[in-house]
Amino acid sequence: MALSRHVDAEKIINESRDHPVRKHTHNRQATLLDIPYTSRYDVEVDLPRYSIPETGVNAKTSYQLLHDELLLDGNPNMNLASFVNTWVPDECNRLMYENLNKNLVDQDEYPAAQAIHERCISMISHLWHAPKDATALGTATTGSSEAIMLGGMALKKRWQEKMKAAGKDIHNPGPNIVMGAEAQVALEKFARYFEVEDRLVPVHKESGYVMDPKEAIKHVDENTIGIFVIMGSTYTGTFESVQGMSDELDRYEKETGISIPIHVDAASGGFVAPFVYPDLAWDFRIPRVNSINASGHKYGLASVGLGWIIWRSAEYLPKELIFELHYLGQTDYSFNLNFSRPAFPVLSQMFHFLNLGFSGYKRINENNLSKARLISRALEASGYFTCLSQIHNPKGQGESNISPVIANAASNLIHGHMPENNDPTYYVEGLPVVSFRFTDEIKEKYPNVKQSWIQSQLRAIGWIVPNYPLPPAEDSQEILRAVVRESLSGDLARKLITDIISVTEELLEGAGPSYIMSVASRRQGSSTSPSDGKKGESLDTDHISNNTNTYAKTC
Repeated sequence: MALSRHVDAEKIINESRDHPVRKHTHNRQATLLDIPYTSRYDVEVDLPRYSIPETGVNAKTSYQLLHDELLLDGNPNMNLASFVNTWVPDECNRLMYENLNKNLVDQDEYPAAQAIHERCISMISHLWHAPKDATALGTATTGSSEAIMLGGMALKKRWQEKMKAAGKDIHNPGPNIVMGAEAQVALEKFARYFEVEDRLVPVHKESGYVMDPKEAIKHVDENTIGIFVIMGSTYTGTFESVQGMSDELDRYEKETGISIPIHVDAASGGFVAPFVYPDLAWDFRIPRVNSINASGHKYGLASVGLGWIIWRSAEYLPKELIFELHYLGQTDYSFNLNFSRPAFPVLSQMFHFLNLGFSGYKRINENNLSKARLISRALEASGYFTCLSQIHNPKGQGESNISPVIANAASNLIHGHMPENNDPTYYVEGLPVVSFRFTDEIKEKYPNVKQSWIQSQLRAIGWIVPNYPLPPAEDSQEILRAVVRESLSGDLARKLITDIISVTEELLEGAGPSYIMSVASRRQGSSTSPSDGKKGESLDTDHISNNTNTYAKTC
């Protein structure tokens, strides 16, 4: 019997101190921070963990305290769960440090920063083929989530204007928006926060686990404010078909007279597709695309905290969403959910535009895709896994239909051998993502081995490779997913392959979940403060789960 899970560790630590009652503090357990190197700094002061201290400590001690605590975080470069960029050059770091205190919203005080912001918008608009006969409009945001809110609000306002002009009710039954069930949680947040019915299109293996335009069109009506089309599923990296959705909407409009616009959620794909799939029509080349969002801090390679939204022209951003400001020294205009925001992420974006140019972004994206193909082929060649992501498959080739030539090449990947064709356009389009699962044969042969154990075993080594279920309708199936970013070197990619195969073989040979892994699993629900209680205890988790339809899970 494992008694340790019933023991209050903080309490016994407190009781085990040399002088547990020397100071007049009540219920010390889990309430005070131990200051590192107190003897060296000659500091003798109690710092509460969950309230502001009455008296602070010097800067050196404060730094050391937080520095040491943050050592418990994972290594960002080995976090393959996230699409967010984790590395920038030293010169970019220096530029950001020099401008940490600049507030982008204060356009009169920081005109140079604002001018750089406007140039970024111009560059991105050209990258996404904004019409030459119109002036594209856009803004930086704190990420794609804010950008999606703005794009969705613009769709809703334009729909309301259209319905009012036609003398129709905008409240009953009210607006709706259509998206694939694999949509990232930010899209569902828009619908819930801004009172729009979200109509989720089920995704299946046959549709590549993304929205099928022919299924999506069945969910639209005159109250549909728009379609969210996703350029890069967070599950498999697969691109939804913007052109296919537009074609279906063209036919629908011809039959009904109802025009429905598209907003493209290109959070990750917006800085991938233009560089490696130049002939793929997904952006403003398609007239039905009203707006596009992307994350500068993902494959835009900027530092974290930056998103972008661009409208094809000013007419697609309703005037009701634009505010005129007079109290910052001049007349400014704002159409963000956030007001104050740091300027340095925008400067980081411009740094990369200037430093890399089109050819640099192309080179990095091609390299990312090459490494993702390497990992995909090697995992399939192991015989343990099948990949649901498709970027390693030549066009016209079905899922996991790996050819003997590629399989033979994959078996020698550790020695640096690569298939000859490195042109991304030869393969199925998508993000540099590797989504994989146990083969059916492995599941049948080893029914007691849980795929989730691989995630935890890799975590003990340092890798963060999440295991989670597919979207609704396919959620009986779980996948492991690795996101390839610039910071994953070729050597690390080979190490990742070796580690995945190694831990898998240990599990299949009967090693079972390790002690470290089982402890980590138990701790997922542990309390973070004395007043918090059990994680999620104060939340109506049943209601949240029943009313959340995308992949988002209760925190």
